[in-house]
Amino acid sequence: MIDTTLALLAFVPLVLAGVLLIGFRMAAKMAMPIVFVVTALIALFTWEMSFNRVLASTLQGLILTVAILWIIFGAILLLNTLKHSGGITAIRNGFSGISPDRRVQAIIVAWLFGCFIEGASGFGTPAAVAAPLMVALGFPALAAVVVGMMIQSTPVSFGAVGTPIVVGVSGGINQEAITAQLEAGGSSWLEYFRLIAGEVAVTHAIVGTLMPLIMVIIMVRFFGANRSWKEGLSITPFAIFAGICFVVPYALAGVLLGPEFPSMIGAMVGLAIVVPAARRGFLIPKDTWDFAESQSWPAEWHGKFDIKLDEVAGKPPISTFMGWLPYVLLAVFLVASRTIEPLKTALNSLSFGWSDIMGEAGVSGSIELLYLPGGILLMVVLVTALLHRMRAGELKAAFSESSKTLLGAGFVLIFTIPMVRILINSGVNSADLVSMPVAMAQLVANSVGNIYPFFAPAVGALGAFIAGSNTVSNLMLADFQFNVAQTLGISTAFMVSLQAVGAAAGNMIAIHNVVAASATVGLLGREGITIRKTILPTLYYLVFTGAIGLIAFYVLGISDPLLRLGS
Repeated sequence: MIDTTLALLAFVPLVLAGVLLIGFRMAAKMAMPIVFVVTALIALFTWEMSFNRVLASTLQGLILTVAILWIIFGAILLLNTLKHSGGITAIRNGFSGISPDRRVQAIIVAWLFGCFIEGASGFGTPAAVAAPLMVALGFPALAAVVVGMMIQSTPVSFGAVGTPIVVGVSGGINQEAITAQLEAGGSSWLEYFRLIAGEVAVTHAIVGTLMPLIMVIIMVRFFGANRSWKEGLSITPFAIFAGICFVVPYALAGVLLGPEFPSMIGAMVGLAIVVPAARRGFLIPKDTWDFAESQSWPAEWHGKFDIKLDEVAGKPPISTFMGWLPYVLLAVFLVASRTIEPLKTALNSLSFGWSDIMGEAGVSGSIELLYLPGGILLMVVLVTALLHRMRAGELKAAFSESSKTLLGAGFVLIFTIPMVRILINSGVNSADLVSMPVAMAQLVANSVGNIYPFFAPAVGALGAFIAGSNTVSNLMLADFQFNVAQTLGISTAFMVSLQAVGAAAGNMIAIHNVVAASATVGLLGREGITIRKTILPTLYYLVFTGAIGLIAFYVLGISDPLLRLGS
């Protein structure tokens, strides 16, 4: 068992990042280089990682940075392409036919459409796509990022066609040993795995029902002219209706079909029901809410570049259908690239990577230019240019504007992601210590005893806060959560599901996700402001998920095949 002092030292990079970003309101481009240096020093002199492994981890982080910047570039490029083609004007005009109420627009664009994009691609793509789209529709840049980050919750566990569960949970626990135990008792790994997926879906569905309402309340309270809670609460019936329309098919898909499609199915069914309902004014309050005039917005709400619609004056108008068609194609292409095996193989064939970097086993990185959402977004851009009959100069302008936005994000991420990889790879060291994230988790578990299930989601969120990824959090911590459940004599499957749910919620405050979303609307340097607001829904998610865990274990006595074998 790791020493408490060492475990507390493992927290230092995270605490330092929080203090600098949130407490001192320091820009990420200044804070994250400091945090990186401190992390490297702790890794070298306390965890006794070799310099070679720290360097290899840094290089691995830089490879991952390029992959993330590729996604950001694709999302911004599609938005700028639509700006120059007239597509954004058509989309904005189309909303007048659904509802001019910004609360309704946020629920449809951010929550339902964003959840679909999360289900199809994951990797922070929803915020990168939804935030600039909302800015183009007339939302303040900061509000768009805050709302976009709140998408990173309920759909995330089944994002990227179920990757956090399929890859994260399967790879994070000792599948071989568990399979042997299950088969000895007449069960199977598949039954156990499907149980975890179903429990994740049901837990998310319970907590996630209120997320559209919370998203709107935070938007109205912090970005409305009157700073009113009441104006946000007045949309409660419609927001809960939208939440239910998503979570019911989402939960059914998770329980009956497995982890690949809940977020996409929930979003598709939700859009099919909610959009016609909104057109008819179903459950929408009589008061129409909007932001104040943009001239009165505080400077911190504005991005460093604006998405203006008057640049396409003189072009023939585009229909609303043609304006939305590129986003429909994006969804179709993303799903096809993840589900049609020959296409998936072909897209993965263009890959650049480095295995066992600097001779360090298991420290590898690769970039699949076509398979990553950035490649899919680029394909959609080219198709859009043809569909919207764009001139070469217009497409060139879109490329030029998009390229400029990457510089700031790139600088921040070249420190943030390598810092993350050092933490994750710190389990290989001459001091024979567990990795820093596992040390943090052990400290929490040892401190709280039997009420640990309440804190299990927070441990998962901690992993996601560090890594910016539900999948990586599950890979790091699922086995730890499994072992804690065995020690406490409670359901291992449900404990792992709490890990997955908490890790999804942690994406709302993950630093490099906030940086990536901020980059798409020119808000780099204000990451701390965003995190101070998204920490509120994160705490809601973790507290309620933890409470569900306590009730499930100690009131309902929830079980699983391994627990029954043990008894």
